[in-house]
Amino acid sequence: MKRRIQSPDYRDWRRKVEDVYGCLHPVRLSGLWQITDKTTGQVLTRSDGRPAETSGHILSPCGNRRESVCPACSDRYAADAFQLMRAGLSGGSKGVPVTVSDKPRLFVTLTAPSFGPVHNRRPNNGKALPCRCGRYHHEHDPLIGQPVDPSTYDYTGHVLWQAHSGKLWNRFTQKLRRYLARAAGLTDRNFKDHARLSYAKVAEFQRRGIIHFHAVIRLDGPDGAVDTTPAWGTVELLADAVRAAHADTTVDSPELDDGQVLTFAWGDQVDVRPIRPADARRFEDEHGTISDDRISSYVAKYATKGTGKSEAADRPIRSRTQIEYLRTTEHHKQIMRTAWDLGAPVACPDCHPDGEHQAGGCACATIDHCARCDNGGLIPGPFDELNLRRWTHMLAFRGHFLSKSRAYSTTFKQLREDRQIWRFEQNLAELGVDADSVAVVNHWDMTSVGHRTAEERELAAAIAERTRQARKQKYANERTD
Repeated sequence: MKRRIQSPDYRDWRRKVEDVYGCLHPVRLSGLWQITDKTTGQVLTRSDGRPAETSGHILSPCGNRRESVCPACSDRYAADAFQLMRAGLSGGSKGVPVTVSDKPRLFVTLTAPSFGPVHNRRPNNGKALPCRCGRYHHEHDPLIGQPVDPSTYDYTGHVLWQAHSGKLWNRFTQKLRRYLARAAGLTDRNFKDHARLSYAKVAEFQRRGIIHFHAVIRLDGPDGAVDTTPAWGTVELLADAVRAAHADTTVDSPELDDGQVLTFAWGDQVDVRPIRPADARRFEDEHGTISDDRISSYVAKYATKGTGKSEAADRPIRSRTQIEYLRTTEHHKQIMRTAWDLGAPVACPDCHPDGEHQAGGCACATIDHCARCDNGGLIPGPFDELNLRRWTHMLAFRGHFLSKSRAYSTTFKQLREDRQIWRFEQNLAELGVDADSVAVVNHWDMTSVGHRTAEERELAAAIAERTRQARKQKYANERTD
């Protein structure tokens, strides 16, 4: 590390790493960037005499949202998530009017059902109650979230519920619109002509390896955030509709090997809380009412939390053996094993009518060509459409950690484009020209990914941590001021 710091190119390397805020897996690009005069083709010159161009090697951030993979890029994702959530809560930015803060809004938490008793720490008026195992668990006890009896835990139901959770949410929003329409005396088809349901939700992994959904739900007029909510749309009506939809939402699984079909629903626990206007100072008052002063930060935190190294894997699983080498609990390994096995192909019934291949004499030996499996001997299993093997590293969760309806607020794409426009306008202001008179040349080719040595990665991690601490200090000073 000392030799790297003393090398002649260290200052240039450090500047490039600081430009990507200490990204741990930067994409190395080679190419050219120029701002030229559209008429003459000449490269423009800045006020200090430097040409408006960059050539050679640059670094581009990896963009991974997981903090366990890249803290620097996850910070940017969290910041974008905050802006996205905040715009839909308070308005006044990103094309969302401030009037959204006066609309009926709820903060809703939807939980998963139980698939077997797990070790937990139950507080009661500030005191911890004993777990069902008879012990008292401290807050960071690794046993919390683990099954009390792994042999009776329903891992199949756990995995299949997780794989259907996205579909369960979609069905929930459909039911919610239906109950709102009925309460307003409207038909399901005419509801969209009178009101619109807008929401943003984030998935949070619990320590038992199952997700909960935290959602901000808002009732708009038919044109979305810019339209006034109809007079019949109240917080109380919206809350009643959420509870009714929660109790009425179910999704059926594909047929299991024994012909059984599982029906999935939400857990019994549902938390529905009104959101107060944007000028409220506290996150929650004594009546359980939430303000949007800090709720955006709360949701943004879960948007980047992910599964973490302690619970699952950061990258896709390529084989069942790989699961055994993960540094995680036996409970989470068993969830991944179950997902991997449920997603496996099955023996072709035409080639192998007795199930697995029979070494002593199998029907496949008498078939010249099987039209069903193309002589491969295997066909997709009953859960092939769930892509369980692809999402084994996510404990079978197949959805996005942060998603929203179209009219809730802005998009991540729009936020990225806004940053690009802001930088471009800065360059134009420095050059003293307007956008119509210039042409931008951008040509880059990828040469590699990641830092070249472990020492460079360690130095980049230090730069990322210093950048994070400086940002926290800046925000703390702004709040004090």
